[in-house]
Amino acid sequence: MQKATKKNNYLYNINLRDRARTLRRKGTKAEAYLWKFALKNRIQGYKFLRQRPIMNFIADFMCPELMLIIETDGASHLVDGAEEKDLTRQKKLEQAGFTVLRFEDGAVLNNLLMVLTIIEQEVSKLSSACNSPL
Repeated sequence: MQKATKKNNYLYNINLRDRARTLRRKGTKAEAYLWKFALKNRIQGYKFLRQRPIMNFIADFMCPELMLIIETDGASHLVDGAEEKDLTRQKKLEQAGFTVLRFEDGAVLNNLLMVLTIIEQEVSKLSSACNSPL
């Protein structure tokens, strides 16, 4: 499994670029809410990207500097077989070096403060790990 690095553009998949653009325009309510009220203006100075093509997937949100992916799971993640696909996808992303946080749409829409607190804690943890001497 190839590791994602700045040098390989974090395993950016140019073949999914058009699909990612479409998803940016037609995102879910929870994605729009999380972007507008939490991620758009950076967290602790770290920039997030929306609908980022990585490997054979499109991550809802990604912070390249921290190798952090945030996923919002809506109704499409509740159909038969979706949970297994999500876990397989998450495992592959983690093997490539990413940390993956998942939130249900309802949590984003109904308890954004809790979601933001969890994201900020993870950003702090990953930031400390990135900036600590070896």
